Amino acid sequence: MEGSQMELGGGIVDAIGKTPLIRLDRLFEGLPFSVHGKLEWMNPGGSSKDRPALYMLREAILRGDVTKDSVIVESSSGNLAISLAQLCCYLGLRFICVVDPRTTEQHKAIIRSFQGEIDLVTEPDAETGEFLPARIRRVGELVRQIPHAYWTNQYGSPDNALAHQATTMREIGEALGRVDYLFCGVSSCGTIRGCADYIRSQGWSTTIVAVDAEGSVIFGGQKGSRKFPGLGAGITPGLYRHDVADLVLYVSDADCVEGCRALVKREGILAGASSGGVISAIRRMSGEIPAGSVCAAILPDRGERYLTTVYNDAWVKKEIGI
Repeated sequence: MEGSQMELGGGIVDAIGKTPLIRLDRLFEGLPFSVHGKLEWMNPGGSSKDRPALYMLREAILRGDVTKDSVIVESSSGNLAISLAQLCCYLGLRFICVVDPRTTEQHKAIIRSFQGEIDLVTEPDAETGEFLPARIRRVGELVRQIPHAYWTNQYGSPDNALAHQATTMREIGEALGRVDYLFCGVSSCGTIRGCADYIRSQGWSTTIVAVDAEGSVIFGGQKGSRKFPGLGAGITPGLYRHDVADLVLYVSDADCVEGCRALVKREGILAGASSGGVISAIRRMSGEIPAGSVCAAILPDRGERYLTTVYNDAWVKKEIGI
């Protein structure tokens, strides 16, 4: 591989996308509408973040921004870091991820298994009290200090959203046709922005429901603490757009736990905290969804990464009080 002649394809790369979409009949039994879960945890890196990781790296290579000498740097709460670590490992590129204390030990162990390096920010931003601005500031420092460093910038890269427009929502549409409701967790806003762009390009009248965390400020909510990574944000991401969703539902940490446990008990699906939040949001709205509606729910990541939190009774009782 020389310079811009690097190629990101073949091998494990070709396994990204085309994840199963299954009807959640048992969880929503007896209700007059259907819910179909997009099992994004069946991507090789274990989450929906494989898609933007691939698109952001591939487009950067095509532009010549990333070469065989590049060092990839990103801020992540965990899942995107795993996806980038896997692809950088495949390409033979050095990868550094800036994380904060909310990133689980499982996420960090997986990143290291793919030869990724962890740069831990231990103090939140003094002005906002949030870790995300501190992580982004640290990314800037690393990019300035390290020769050939490149920031993929999941919070502002159009390729993040394009990945979901070109693949995630297209796959849902090909399987179901026009959907009446889309339930999507939000953080960087890449997934919901890309899905919304596809829906509008098709002229569908889909109601797009953003599932946000209590304590997140993306849609103007009141800032507060959150136990789980990957849902919500302490600042408004660059990919946010005021019309990206038709409805915003806020879920608590307890909602995430209860949704996860209902999903595994009724459907045998062990999913991550964000998926639990999405499930809880659908259950909350169940009395308002018209009969015959077709609903799609994006279930972002694997539950194995939350065995010491979501699925640990002692932790849940101590940290969340349920």
